[in-house]
Amino acid sequence: MYERILEITRAGDSSGGVVEVVATGVPAGMGEPVFKKLDGEFGRMLSIGAVKAVESGAGYAVKDMTGSQCNDQMFAKDGKVTFGSNNAGGITGGLATGQDIVVRLAVKPTPTIAKPQHTIDKVSLENAELAAVTRRDPTIVPRVWPVAEAFMAIILLDHYMQHVAFQSLIKNK
Repeated sequence: MYERILEITRAGDSSGGVVEVVATGVPAGMGEPVFKKLDGEFGRMLSIGAVKAVESGAGYAVKDMTGSQCNDQMFAKDGKVTFGSNNAGGITGGLATGQDIVVRLAVKPTPTIAKPQHTIDKVSLENAELAAVTRRDPTIVPRVWPVAEAFMAIILLDHYMQHVAFQSLIKNK
């Protein structure tokens, strides 16, 4: 991948990519079933600059699956609930299943490139060409990764605090 990015850069262009963030050890049942579903909360990652799509689990691939292929079937193993797959990305019905939570972000290419592009002169409104002559990033993907990781951590921490509070209410009955 590194060589491909360099090749695209030498051609005066830029590249996009995918950032995958995985959270492990999230307690089952954490989240909200209606208004603040975990997967919906992760959709807020669209507010990260250059992110154009967010998917969890199998994401867009579910459109090509049947229910029997997509369903994360459960079974008991050594007295614990186990899943045969993780197509839901660790979230079902807005609640964590206890599996790894998997979220992927599609990051667009850097818009500033050295190749000439069509634009307009904003004063005369005439057609013009523009090509960057300044330093530019060949891809934004490595810069998005730590932001996405922190974003996920903040969402999970917020929901974890609610989860602990709800669990304490149940235990005090």
